[in-house]
Amino acid sequence: MMRRFRSLPLRSRLALLVAAAVAFAVAAVSVTCWFLVQRKLYDELDKELRSSASRPQGVKLINTINTCNNADNDSPSQTPPDAGGFRAQFESYLQVVTAEGESCVASVSPGEIEVTDSDTGFAKNPVVGHGVFRDGTDTEGHSVRVLTVPLTIGHPDGTTTITPDAAIMYAVPLKGTDSTLNELALVLLLVGGIGVIGAGAAGLWVARAGLRPVDKLTEAVEHVARTEDLTIRIPVNEESDDEIARLSRSFNSMTASLASSRELQQQLIADAGHELRTPLTSLRTNIELLTRSEEIGRPIPPADRKALLTSVTAQMTELAALIGDLQTLSRSDAEHPADPVEVVDLRDSAEAAVRRARLRGPELTITSDLEPWFVRAEPSALERAIVNVLDNAVKFSPGGGTVDVRLKDGELTVRDHGPGIPTDELPHVFDRFWRSPDARALPGSGLGLSIVARTVQQAGGEVSLLPAEGGGTIATVRLPGTPTAPPGMP
Repeated sequence: MMRRFRSLPLRSRLALLVAAAVAFAVAAVSVTCWFLVQRKLYDELDKELRSSASRPQGVKLINTINTCNNADNDSPSQTPPDAGGFRAQFESYLQVVTAEGESCVASVSPGEIEVTDSDTGFAKNPVVGHGVFRDGTDTEGHSVRVLTVPLTIGHPDGTTTITPDAAIMYAVPLKGTDSTLNELALVLLLVGGIGVIGAGAAGLWVARAGLRPVDKLTEAVEHVARTEDLTIRIPVNEESDDEIARLSRSFNSMTASLASSRELQQQLIADAGHELRTPLTSLRTNIELLTRSEEIGRPIPPADRKALLTSVTAQMTELAALIGDLQTLSRSDAEHPADPVEVVDLRDSAEAAVRRARLRGPELTITSDLEPWFVRAEPSALERAIVNVLDNAVKFSPGGGTVDVRLKDGELTVRDHGPGIPTDELPHVFDRFWRSPDARALPGSGLGLSIVARTVQQAGGEVSLLPAEGGGTIATVRLPGTPTAPPGMP
């Protein structure tokens, strides 16, 4: 049953849930109302019976009992010719019952009430001021409300006495009360049914109206899945802050991010293809020259052959570096780290990078002033990022120039004395494959600073390049950390 319910559309489930909730509420209210009305009607009947039973009966009723006692014992009950004028007092069921179960019906009574054990038991032990209410039937099967009380006799001197082993039974028919209750039940059933049907219809309408934005969102998602069109957007009321509006904004933000990611991916492929074309073309040309020389049997002069082989080696090295940079950038930032993140002494990474930079620029003077600073990062990625920053400084420093490396309070600065970076080019220095027009003749792929920015951001820091006073460029890397090693670190 639950599986079938879950297979229904969401709007149908909402409509059914609303209808079920309303049906439960209507049923609870209807049942409560019916029992309250029944109790009220029965209270009125009991009040009427109690009022009739509160009047002591006269001596003529004793004569009635005597008449019944003197009647033929073969008859279960007798109706005396005169009940002492009770018609003027009470125009419903009236009879006397004895402890032996014999009953005597007054002439004003429309019928005889069936006697039960509770009536005879009360007749045996009557209690002054008490009575027993019950539902019963007369001999013809009609429902009646019965009150059995002690039989009291009023005397001329104003005193009353209880007749032993006898009780008097008052009763009123329940036909009118049952009819009223049945009509009320029918009305409540009809009104409740109409309410449940109306609630179901209203729930379906509300579900359709409330889920209309979800339908639009579903259509948009299906359109994207079918056409891969990421330009689609869902109209959103900017003043609304409900769940549907937030979901729509999230969808629009997601498609915008996917579209941007696709554009960046396409741009990366285009830029990578452009960067790969130059070394591949040079390789192809050099290899074709060597092959052509072998095919025609005309050897290339040794000096030219050595230059060709040197060029091929350089182009292969450049291709390997470019492919390595592309693999680094294509790796997921968080899901697949190359190395596990651990606590690293930034000073050690900087010292290793400085040693490599001195090998690449032996004609330069590279000074360092490094203080301890412990950060959480990928060790190899962090060292490579610092190497890229130093390589950039070495590449643009004039021969015999100086590169200053400083690390203090988590801020690593690398200052060169080269030509510097024009102000209009500073916003692009961390873009992938971007290279300054003055640097396009130099070796490199334009990915080094992009790798630096990504690595530093992964470690929770920031990196910047700014013109330095007196010329040159100053690169600043800031990483969160602490100057002392954490406990347990060697």
